[in-house]
Amino acid sequence: MIKNYIKTAFRGLMKNKGFTFINVFGLALGLATCLLIVFYVFDELSFDSYNTKADRIFRVNNNIKFGGNENSYAVSPAPTAAAMKADFAEIEQVARFRNNGGNQVKKGKQNIVEDRMVYADNSIFSIFTLPMISGSPQNALTAPHTVVITEKMAKKYFDRTDVVGQTLTFNDTSLYKVTAVLKDIPKQSHFNFDFFIAMPGLAESKEDAWLSNNFNTYVLLKEGADIKKLDAKMTAFMIKHAGPQLQSMIHLTFSDFEKAGNYYKLDFIPLRRIHLHSISVAELDVNGDIKYVYIFSGVAILILLIACVNFMNLSTARSSNRAREVGVRKVLGSPRKHLIFQFLTESVLVTLFATLIALLAAWLFLPQFNKMAGKELVVTGQIISWLLPTLLLIIVIIGCLAGSYPALYMSAFQPIEVLKGKIAAGFKGGMFRNILVVGQFCISIFLIISTLVIYNQLQYIQSKDLGYNRDHVLVIKNVWSLGKGAKSFRDEVKGLGGVQNASLSGALPTGGYGNSSAFFKTPTMDQKQSMLTQIWPADENYLPTLGIKIIAGRNFSKEMSTDTAALVINEAAAKQLGFINSIDQFLYSPNDRMGKTIKKYHIIGVIKNFNYQSLKDNITPLMFNMDEDRGAVTVRVKSANIPGIIQQIKNKYNSFSPTQAFAYSFMDEDFDAIYRAEQRIGTISVAFTSLAIVIACLGLFGLAAYAAEQRIKEIGIRKVLGASISTIVGMLSKDFIKLVLISIVIATPLAWWAMHGWLQGFAYRQNVQWWVLALAGVGAITIAFVTISFQSIKAALTNPVKSLKSE
Repeated sequence: MIKNYIKTAFRGLMKNKGFTFINVFGLALGLATCLLIVFYVFDELSFDSYNTKADRIFRVNNNIKFGGNENSYAVSPAPTAAAMKADFAEIEQVARFRNNGGNQVKKGKQNIVEDRMVYADNSIFSIFTLPMISGSPQNALTAPHTVVITEKMAKKYFDRTDVVGQTLTFNDTSLYKVTAVLKDIPKQSHFNFDFFIAMPGLAESKEDAWLSNNFNTYVLLKEGADIKKLDAKMTAFMIKHAGPQLQSMIHLTFSDFEKAGNYYKLDFIPLRRIHLHSISVAELDVNGDIKYVYIFSGVAILILLIACVNFMNLSTARSSNRAREVGVRKVLGSPRKHLIFQFLTESVLVTLFATLIALLAAWLFLPQFNKMAGKELVVTGQIISWLLPTLLLIIVIIGCLAGSYPALYMSAFQPIEVLKGKIAAGFKGGMFRNILVVGQFCISIFLIISTLVIYNQLQYIQSKDLGYNRDHVLVIKNVWSLGKGAKSFRDEVKGLGGVQNASLSGALPTGGYGNSSAFFKTPTMDQKQSMLTQIWPADENYLPTLGIKIIAGRNFSKEMSTDTAALVINEAAAKQLGFINSIDQFLYSPNDRMGKTIKKYHIIGVIKNFNYQSLKDNITPLMFNMDEDRGAVTVRVKSANIPGIIQQIKNKYNSFSPTQAFAYSFMDEDFDAIYRAEQRIGTISVAFTSLAIVIACLGLFGLAAYAAEQRIKEIGIRKVLGASISTIVGMLSKDFIKLVLISIVIATPLAWWAMHGWLQGFAYRQNVQWWVLALAGVGAITIAFVTISFQSIKAALTNPVKSLKSE
């Protein structure tokens, strides 16, 4: 019986090749899109799940509100880990990372800058799942000047992995003994370091500084421990440990500090939530965003829904063509359940063919999707193990759901009415089908508006005046490797003919610099006259190099030795400080991590506010102090021959460090990288919107073809009576255009509401423009009309003799 159903279904599909192609191709596009998005979502949700103890691992976050500003940090004080383990029985183990930047590693005669370095406690091997190829996790990082490296680094520097006992040279001076080799850390990790340096070699790690936050701290709870109960103990914990130092610095008890509207508290974030839910300062890597996981998942469902709607629409539209078949089958004794099963078999077959094509298409387009999404997705055995059973289930579910309405609809025909020709045919008879068409175009219009809004916001970001000039600015990286020669290198670069100015500082508006400090208006450090602000080291060339405007006072001067204790502040800082005239006012700040000494600063200048953070954030207080920072040399190029000046700068660099690789970037490219996630969303939105439109148009194309076919005799009569081609095209098109207009009315406010909410994530944004909504509506009507017109014009040009010869 089943064999007969399949054979009959296959013959029916082959008999109507056009219908079958539209259904298979539409479903295949929808399923392929869903598969790609599923790969993306699976990858995002799997971050840190390789850790066998992931459910018991938590990171300690630090939240500070002080002096009118508040921040959340992914780091905490150095002694936090040891104190927590000593105070709380529910904690099994603790570990810390200290991300202190990269180092040069010698390979032969060449020095290679390695940025993926971190200081780490040996206990990381008890918390995280970091399998070793060689070496022992018991004491790998217990002695100073020891390092654990990944398999990739072992092969890079030694061409083998059995390198325990070998030595690596950092910065031409420091020798580090390799004590273990790890398997490469999975890419789905919120940290991806290649060098783990022993924490005992870092003096800062031993300091009892509770008011300085530099260490990423992790705790492993014992089995059955409740993180909520532990979290409730954090206030008392901070009062006990941080309270004395806080009182010593600002002369307030912890309780009085909080009563004044401030807070200094620790909390916990589960390991597996870090990648998608954490946006704290000092993250160990660039995190994702759960919001985009939800958006992509929703888009996948919507596109698949459009494809399924196509199937249902086209199947019910063909009802008149199969009405006599149903009538004959019923007269010959076929029960309704057999007819339903027959139609569902056809639906499942279509879904099966579409799924096979979708699998092939997803595999072929995966590399291109990786480029768009910034991923390195691959189809692994683990994915196949759950994908194949899931696809089989999808084939059955989609096949039955998409085919259920047509099956129930057509199997309900009464034989006597069918055989007398009384079954209503045509486009106008299907109210449910019309609702489905409206739903399809609602989704398409929603996606069109969303894509236009995202593109418009990205264009706004690119063109907004940020308060500094990022054009023709070259950033020379890794200048710290030049040591004391960094300043001389800057001066020689500045003297080149094609260079307008050059500055030595790693604190850049595109660099994510996050060093914060508290400043007070009085030497007694009265918290009522305080401010928490970012403080960036800069030289006298920094402001003119970036084109930052001074609105009061002056810039730093190397001729004035007192400028080492000078500050240049932005407008936001000046406003919050509340000085009538900020110039020559004094501020005070702790001069060490313990807060035992105080440094006095005087304000010499006020600069116009500039966006030194993402445009998602409002401009907050910022201060510059004249201090040496060898992170980078920023060069403003005035030469038209940019490749030539880059080569000159490279030659200068190599004269200072012949063994060090020359690395640079353009500041406008670094700026674009800040919004890479949004740019990817924009690119993917365009692709998915295009696919949704194509799928919707496929269905509309098929419906128009059947509507024209069912009205072919009416068209013939109208032509005989003198109707023009344009009249007939308008007649066939108006019913569809009405549905598109209804879709516009429904989808436009929904899309406006959704994109208005998305734009709220940007402190600086454009509102949803009226022309975006208008353009989306006109575009939808145009697309629909062009799609329908092909069939309408074809029907209007048909010779009426052919359609009326049997009458």
